[in-house]
Amino acid sequence: MMAFTIADLKSMLDRLRRWLLVVLVCVPGLALAAEIEINNPQIHAGEDGYVLSADFSFDLNQRLEEAVGKGVVLYFLAEFDLTRPRWYWLDEKLVSRNQTFRLSYHALTRQYRLSTGSGLHQSFESLSDALRVLSRLRNWVVIDRASDGSSIVRPGETYTAALRMRLDITQLPRPFQISALGNRDWNLASDWKTWQATIPVESK
Repeated sequence: MMAFTIADLKSMLDRLRRWLLVVLVCVPGLALAAEIEINNPQIHAGEDGYVLSADFSFDLNQRLEEAVGKGVVLYFLAEFDLTRPRWYWLDEKLVSRNQTFRLSYHALTRQYRLSTGSGLHQSFESLSDALRVLSRLRNWVVIDRASDGSSIVRPGETYTAALRMRLDITQLPRPFQISALGNRDWNLASDWKTWQATIPVESK
């Protein structure tokens, strides 16, 4: 009985901790987030569908630089939504995508590594070089094309696109998640960048 009670308490505390992390990350104004600026987001036609490009402007503060240098892996999450406005009802969400970028430092090789969820990775001699590549989002497929060439969007039509990037503290090791709660040094995020995106007509 005692073992069950302790396990149940641990489970409740773990759920509470995750809930607090989600609230601090997702609720605007509750956590003071260092600013990431999003510039020039554009949707282009690609081979496998429509791809997104954008530039992010940000710097790591001293706390985050030290954490990476000591072997802590930082996870950056890019999130993209595409909706179709409807005058008679709520907007229709057509696409919701996310992409994780993993920034780490390897002491043996003295190199920084930047990896994506697709398994691709690059190595860099300096942190500034790794951040320069991280700040340039290129050719991210956000709207797939079916095998018959069709898509959920129509070329020439305009949709509402939204993009943001943030440091995902929920993927930090647990001790760092706890220390990051309410700590401004660990809250690095952008606001949602929204724009009216006209799907380009593919050239024949």
